[in-house]
Amino acid sequence: MKQVAKDIYYVGVNDHKTDLFEGMYVVPDGISYNSYVLKDKKIAVFDSVDFAFKTKWLNAVARVLDGALPDYLVITHMEPDHSANIAEFCRLYPKAKLVGNAKMFVMLEEYFGQNFSDRAIVVEDGAQLCTGRHTLNFVFAPMVHWPEVMTVYDEYSKCLFSADAFGKFGALDVSYDRWETEARRYYYGIVGKYGVQVKNYLNKIKNLPIDCILPLHGEILDGDIAKYVNFYRKWSHYESEYCGVMIAYTSVYGHTYNAVMRLREMLKDRGVMGVTVCDLARSDWSTCVAEAFMFDKIVFATTTYNGGIFPAMREFIDKLIERNFQSKRVGIIENGSWSPVAGKLIAEKFANSKNITFEGEVVKIRGSLNAKSLKQLEELAESLSK
Repeated sequence: MKQVAKDIYYVGVNDHKTDLFEGMYVVPDGISYNSYVLKDKKIAVFDSVDFAFKTKWLNAVARVLDGALPDYLVITHMEPDHSANIAEFCRLYPKAKLVGNAKMFVMLEEYFGQNFSDRAIVVEDGAQLCTGRHTLNFVFAPMVHWPEVMTVYDEYSKCLFSADAFGKFGALDVSYDRWETEARRYYYGIVGKYGVQVKNYLNKIKNLPIDCILPLHGEILDGDIAKYVNFYRKWSHYESEYCGVMIAYTSVYGHTYNAVMRLREMLKDRGVMGVTVCDLARSDWSTCVAEAFMFDKIVFATTTYNGGIFPAMREFIDKLIERNFQSKRVGIIENGSWSPVAGKLIAEKFANSKNITFEGEVVKIRGSLNAKSLKQLEELAESLSK
């Protein structure tokens, strides 16, 4: 039984069985599903966990309750990895009320095929619920990252139950030197598209004195709360974190790869220290997406394939655009033995993206580097190094 704040206990679980979070994000270090119990005059449980861990979660809740009965189950997010055990909780604790917003109770009926109106406490944005010495304030966070999401601020403990906000990949029994590494990949994967909504949410909580953040995924955050909020501020504004160059490439026979390696050396020779290279055909795409947002400059290097962009590159760019990729300086290297069109098509893909500045002309490689394309590569390196 782990106490995380005054009267608040952790009852979540670690999942090392799931290989793909949400069916698409690799999680080599697992994922946590976090749940909490607030023990006051009235007892509130916050969220459940994935269905595969039903018994473990219910046993953890029972240990914390120690014979007492919960008064509330507070629902902050209806995604199944947090809501899957609500019906079973209701069966075990028939007098407990469900606290959520109107959208949640519509989803509950859709998920479980039953009506929970007889035990529903429907709250509005800004509503409060007193459990004794704790006063819970409900702060809605639509599209961070589902439309029904709401967070809860506890005035007494100064804890923010943040739902999916401030979460990260990785189980809690795996340690990390830097929270932001997996939090960044999680953010751009899960809510990267919704920067405006995240900004709106940050504005709603900016004046709250927060001592602790209790997310639904990842570790509990305390200490320098401003650090975590500042990361979210940067990410929601699509601000680059580093002055440097990400080179994202695909290569069929190695010639495009050779050009990428030459460009990397040219950049380093010009004093560009922050250069990262990503092989899109072999790397985890969500890591590449996160790195693309990190740096202020990016180079796309690829081949023309079937009259279009090489598939791994095309899919990568689509994922960036889907997440509102913007405010970058962009270079393009295309390789094509005949009828090269990849460079033109890449530029067209970003036609509706904000503040995308293309660096000079497209570097055109016909098969392998020659004197002409090497000169173009030098010019690109020179432009990117400024």
